[in-house]
Amino acid sequence: MRCVPAPRPPRSLTLSPAPFPPRSHSCGALSPAHVGERVVLAGWLLPERKLSAALSFFPLKDSFGTTQLVVSRPPGDTALAALSDVPVESAVLVQGEVHLRPQKQRRPEPAGDIEVLVDDFTLLNPAARDLPFVPSDTHNLPNEDLRAQHRYLDLRRSALTANIHKRSRVAHLVRTVLHDHAFQEVETPILLKSTPEGAREFLVPTRHTASPSESSSAVQQPLFYALPQSPQQPKQLLICSGAVDRYYQLARCFRDEDGRRDRQPEFTQVDLEMAFVPWGPRPHELARGWRIGGGDVRDVVEALVTRIWADVEHVQLQDGFRVVRYADAMARYGSDKPDTRFGLEIIDARALLPPSARAALGASRGTLDCLVVRSGSASDAAFARAARECALEPSANADALAWLRSSRTVRELTTAGEDPDARANDLDGADDGEGLDVSPGDVVYLATRRDPPEGGSTALGRQRLRLADLAQSRGEYAPPAAPHFLWVTEFPLFTRADEDKEALARGRWSSSHHPFTAPMWEDVRALYEGRVDEVRGQHYDLVLDGVEIGGGSVRVHDAAMQEHIFKHVLQLDERERASFDHLLHALKCGAPPHGGIALGFDRLMAVLCKTASIRDVIAFPKSGAGADALFRSPAPVAADVLAQYGITPAPTPAARRR
Repeated sequence: MRCVPAPRPPRSLTLSPAPFPPRSHSCGALSPAHVGERVVLAGWLLPERKLSAALSFFPLKDSFGTTQLVVSRPPGDTALAALSDVPVESAVLVQGEVHLRPQKQRRPEPAGDIEVLVDDFTLLNPAARDLPFVPSDTHNLPNEDLRAQHRYLDLRRSALTANIHKRSRVAHLVRTVLHDHAFQEVETPILLKSTPEGAREFLVPTRHTASPSESSSAVQQPLFYALPQSPQQPKQLLICSGAVDRYYQLARCFRDEDGRRDRQPEFTQVDLEMAFVPWGPRPHELARGWRIGGGDVRDVVEALVTRIWADVEHVQLQDGFRVVRYADAMARYGSDKPDTRFGLEIIDARALLPPSARAALGASRGTLDCLVVRSGSASDAAFARAARECALEPSANADALAWLRSSRTVRELTTAGEDPDARANDLDGADDGEGLDVSPGDVVYLATRRDPPEGGSTALGRQRLRLADLAQSRGEYAPPAAPHFLWVTEFPLFTRADEDKEALARGRWSSSHHPFTAPMWEDVRALYEGRVDEVRGQHYDLVLDGVEIGGGSVRVHDAAMQEHIFKHVLQLDERERASFDHLLHALKCGAPPHGGIALGFDRLMAVLCKTASIRDVIAFPKSGAGADALFRSPAPVAADVLAQYGITPAPTPAARRR
């Protein structure tokens, strides 16, 4: 039987001027063990569910969970009736008694077995009745741009609240595990000096200036800090100092990137560095395909990731993550961060070509990749249907597409928008398709690429992912729930600059990752002999289900080798090399061999929270273009303020033409 509160005088919907009692519990903390207790809860009032004039239910939410409130109003009781007039999302405090819910109304979530029969409430702060949106109404949420403008309101959504809580929990777990492995948490500077490390930096002007005697200019030059792309140099110097043998921090990093999808100009990484990391593999690592140094780092990272998945996901990972060399990853999966949850492995199809074509392809440092999409089994049928759908589109993602018709010989090679008959003789003289083990109805993709591979993906690698995405979007394919962790190793140490970084490299070789990565021991001679394209680095990426979770390397600890890389490979000029003088001098002071890794904490959390966007796991994210709709940044600064920093705004193009 429900208790019926005595009638009370009506109250107005204004803030209570009197002190209110403290909370006794959080929403979500109550259980059947609290039945019969009188409790005080505080939170945000969600939409009312009214059963009759005398009985209503209200969810009350705080950051810990939601509790169902029961309001029973006898005729003439206007005190509790006023709760129905309180705007949704208002902050309220309620008092009442804990009751068990009827059996059929119980829910599996926290506090899902109980309800609170309210006998008094206090309006702490009413919400506006014209809120831009109601966070609890998940079926009618506005677009992301509007929600970003009111992020404080959007964060009340249960999904985002849970993400923020999980992020805090994982951060605490990271610290616990690393402290157990004898790591020391050390903060490194945020305000540093600009150095040519490969990515664009954010510059911070100061009111200080360099005098003409301190610079080559005849005028006073403004001085700038640079926000760190990563704590790479400070952490290496910390290890060089010998004060810390194992360092870590949850580091804030900054990169001025050009609005790439799901990137943030400021982000967090779990940053590690270890002293006395060997340059070569240990005997037991060779058997598992690990042919570089850094095994100590690998052991720590695998222990950390295994603990996170055990505590947060309740999944026990297998000991020893798989190891794939970069060249093999590109050849078999067409990606340097391969998704190995499904098949569709790429094979070498040069045997299909006539001898003259094979010779020409080899002379141009090329190879022919082949992706066979079979239609036989039920599991393959989803990918085959996706492949046929792609084939009918105006432009295919692969360079060429071959359909196997009625024979087992590949004869018809077509490209998008091309008459098949025009290419019918391209494969004359080639071996038949028996080596591919194909059947009528299978779809065969062919594409040429550079060999050895370059970059992060190939045409067939992108097509492979596209087929999986299409099959999954149609509900015909579901990736396995078990996580597929792997290490990718033996990357090229140097590459030609990406298109968006060409201005930084100016046509020179650039470091594939950063200029402090050590070469593989077997390739040191090639480094000094100028065979730059043959040098592999002691770099390792941690990949999960096609997503790069982290990357690290064994570092160059020899000053002469580091100077050679700066001067003769990267061709840094004297001014650029001078920006690394502090590091070179530290290496000359008995720096130990060392190595480390950085794990992308935001992306790791996106995986754990099962969301496609890292913006869903950051409290106050920016858009893909780097804009903050809530704080309206970046924003222009008045000319008189810029003048204090020695900065003069550039004239607009129209003003320059006048």
